[in-house]
Amino acid sequence: MVCKVMKKGLIGAALGATALGLIFGTAAPSYVWTGMAKARNSVKRSVPIEFEIDRARQEIAALEPAINGAIEALVKAEVEAEHLDKEIASTRDELNHEGRELQALNEHLKTGDLHLTGGVAYSTKEVKNDLARRMDHYKLVKNILSEKQETLKVRQKNVVSAREGLTAMQNAKRDLIARVEGIEARLNQIKANRTSNEFNFDDSAVGQAKKTVSELESKLEQMARYDDLKGKYADRGVSITVEPGRDVTKEIDAEFNSAPKGTEKASAEKF
Repeated sequence: MVCKVMKKGLIGAALGATALGLIFGTAAPSYVWTGMAKARNSVKRSVPIEFEIDRARQEIAALEPAINGAIEALVKAEVEAEHLDKEIASTRDELNHEGRELQALNEHLKTGDLHLTGGVAYSTKEVKNDLARRMDHYKLVKNILSEKQETLKVRQKNVVSAREGLTAMQNAKRDLIARVEGIEARLNQIKANRTSNEFNFDDSAVGQAKKTVSELESKLEQMARYDDLKGKYADRGVSITVEPGRDVTKEIDAEFNSAPKGTEKASAEKF
């Protein structure tokens, strides 16, 4: 059963590759890789930024084992350097002691006083042989001391390097933590601004509404004025019938206290 499924899968892949080859020719691999890249980028863009922040925090936390390893390396380098420094001090003391003994024994040989410790007398040959043995050992210890001093310099450099590396890693971790916290703070601010904007009017929408209302008011004013003017200047064509025997002139004069024209002339001539 499994073999059949695998066989079908291989056949499908082969057919798909053949189809791509027929459609795109030699450029088929380029199209495939481009499609995969676009799909990968699309998926990455769809990942929420909160998830990316958590992922960054996990990667920063994963630095802790490396920092602990750097601490162990620093401690080891410091301990080794300290122990070697103590060994060098001890070797130097031993070398100084042997040097003093060599000088003293050489003085005995020069003066011919071969009665050494305990009053035991030694021959010149024995003293020279002892001096040669001591001198060889002195040179050997001196070489060892020189090598230890060079080794100590290397270990001290290792201590400095380990300390600098540890400090750099710790500083980098603190910097990354601060940057992630800054990103999260900025994200929260953006979210807060978006929430605030949901409760604010859109200025452009308000302006458009004001413009529409103003236009309506202007149109209503124009309509009112048009109707008013139309009423004033329209030819109404309404005829008024005066009753027979009605003296409208007298009614107007009486209403407005107006005197007849003849009376006004006579009054003027008197004056």
